[in-house]
Amino acid sequence: MAAEAPILDEFRRLRARVPQLTGALAAGVDGLVLAHDTPGVEPDGLAALTAAALGVAVRMADETGRGDLRELLIRGADGYVATYAAGRTAVLTLLATDRVNVGRLHLEGRRAGARIGELVDAEAVPPRRSPAKSSAKEPAKPMPTRTKTARSARTTANARTTTES
Repeated sequence: MAAEAPILDEFRRLRARVPQLTGALAAGVDGLVLAHDTPGVEPDGLAALTAAALGVAVRMADETGRGDLRELLIRGADGYVATYAAGRTAVLTLLATDRVNVGRLHLEGRRAGARIGELVDAEAVPPRRSPAKSSAKEPAKPMPTRTKTARSARTTANARTTTES
């Protein structure tokens, strides 16, 4: 993945802004790791658990009429696990100590998730091929021209405008 290096750079900047972070992981919503900095935590397992938790959280948000999922926060005795939407196809999961300022975690996590989402979504869009390069061997064909034809006048005398119940 070409976006892995920029995502790791974003992780480094995030750790500088929130020193209580102990790990960061970007994953696809399918549970595949895109990039990670998770010392002491197995990234593939965390990505799979994130996908499972995300599935439950999305369903809960839908069933309760809360709209699209934005974030998920889990508080354990020794710290936090926070997951943020990152574009259309990825999520950002952050691990933090119990001393973290949760407001700051949310602020920085949302910002980082948006930036990572831009990176991942930009890579997911296939590059557009220019017409000049796509048909280098074939001569350019002229575009067909459209001609106007006369239309008969419309009549609405027999049209129904109300629905019967």
